[in-house]
Amino acid sequence: MASQDETEYQLASDLRICRILNGMWQVAGAHGHIDPTSAIDSMIKYHDAGFTTWDLADIYGPAENFVGEFRRKLSKEKGAQALDKVKALTKFVPNPGVMTRSIVKQSIDASLSRMGVKTLDLLQFHWWDYNDTNYLNVLQHLSELRDEGKIKHVGLTNFDTEHMQIMVEHGLKLVSNQVQYSIIDLRPEVKMAKFCKQHNIVLLTYGTLCGGLLSEKYLGKPEPLRGDLDTASLQKYKQMIDAWGGWELFQDLLSALNEIAQKHGVSIANVATRYILDKPTVTGVIIGLRLGVTEHKADNSRVFDMKLDRDDNDKINSVTGKSRDLFASIGDCGDEYRR
Repeated sequence: MASQDETEYQLASDLRICRILNGMWQVAGAHGHIDPTSAIDSMIKYHDAGFTTWDLADIYGPAENFVGEFRRKLSKEKGAQALDKVKALTKFVPNPGVMTRSIVKQSIDASLSRMGVKTLDLLQFHWWDYNDTNYLNVLQHLSELRDEGKIKHVGLTNFDTEHMQIMVEHGLKLVSNQVQYSIIDLRPEVKMAKFCKQHNIVLLTYGTLCGGLLSEKYLGKPEPLRGDLDTASLQKYKQMIDAWGGWELFQDLLSALNEIAQKHGVSIANVATRYILDKPTVTGVIIGLRLGVTEHKADNSRVFDMKLDRDDNDKINSVTGKSRDLFASIGDCGDEYRR
């Protein structure tokens, strides 16, 4: 991999993360069976390859338990000092309703127990219903738990700019927001990036590879039917491509990305990842893993072996400029979850 300065980011004084994060949504059940033993072995291999930051959630099936088992295995095999490099960013995704301090604390304590840690590196909070303003109470409770040492930092997942503004006005200290951001979905550039820069909040991005659709596998291929898309990610991001401009325009994009990839001796996925990593306020890109099923360690590491130049960006922008306005049709980041 490239130099540490390129591959890592100092998110806070006490939190340094990899700029490519290992995404664990795929263990939640909608991407096929994941064998726990194979999954833990795969986590060790990713860690050894330098990919030491994990993105997960309390609703991602056994993800937090996997992190706990991974940490125990890593400590046993390499010593307790090896755990210093492991960063696990989890999420709190409760059902809307009254959220007392006791309820929030109980959930955080459960995450701590499953993951086998005394403090959560980053707790990313998601709330399903903006009409229920209890989300502000939750954030206040999380802030108190942060001050007590159960959480190092509080961030968000899929909140829009308007509600981030409300939080800031309430004096809440936030370090990050995790949102969908890709060559297909550039909605963060409309309002959120500017707001985040003003308030020293960074973006962690997912969907950057559209579940694997942004790859050579789909270049020059006919439009897949829903039945051909065998994971929740592929189905989700195919719908996003349909909203963005359709399969024909997507093929134009893949062709452009392939030309750039060949020029730099990398993959289409590398180009798509680098394009977003280069965006202002983007700290890291989350690339989902099907642990024990497929692996992309070697390919992911090549993201930092290349840089996009002006011609590359112009070539990409010449295609995306023909797409539909997703901000106009869907709304700000995260609005697709609150319709």
